[in-house]
Amino acid sequence: MKNTFAISVLLTAVMALGGCATEQQQPASGGYNNGATTSNYGRIESIRALPAHSGSSGAGAVVGGLLGAVLGNQVGGGSGRTVATVAGAVGGAVVGNNVERNRDAQAAERYEIRVRLDNGDSSTVVQDNVNNLHDGDRVRLVDGHAYRY
Repeated sequence: MKNTFAISVLLTAVMALGGCATEQQQPASGGYNNGATTSNYGRIESIRALPAHSGSSGAGAVVGGLLGAVLGNQVGGGSGRTVATVAGAVGGAVVGNNVERNRDAQAAERYEIRVRLDNGDSSTVVQDNVNNLHDGDRVRLVDGHAYRY
C-alpha cells in the first residue's frame, strides 16, 4: 500500500513537471546575408495570426487517470475496490483531458510578421502581440521582435 502510494506520487510529480515544458519557436529569417551588411530596419510586408494549438497531448488524461486510479483504489475492498479503481482511472482521464484542453484554449495567440529589410533581404519574426503594427509600417527588428520606430 505504501509502495503503491509512493510510486503514484512520484509518477504524478514527474508528469506534472513534464507538463511545464514548452515549445519555443525561433524567429525565421529568409534571404541571403553575407554578413557584410546587416540591416535591422525595414517595412512590414504582412502580418498573420498563427492558429492556436488545438487538441491535447494526452498528458492531462494520463495524469488524471493516474490520480483517479489512486483515489479509486482507496475506496472499498475486494472486487469493489477494483471497480472503484477502474472508474476512478476513467473519470480522472476524462477530467484531466478536459483540463488540458481548457488550458490550451487560453494560450496566447501568436503572430507571424514578415518584414522587407532596407537592404532587400526579408525576415520573419513570430511574437505574442502586434503592438498596433500594420502592413506598411516602418519597424526595427530587435531580438526577434518588430518595433515601430
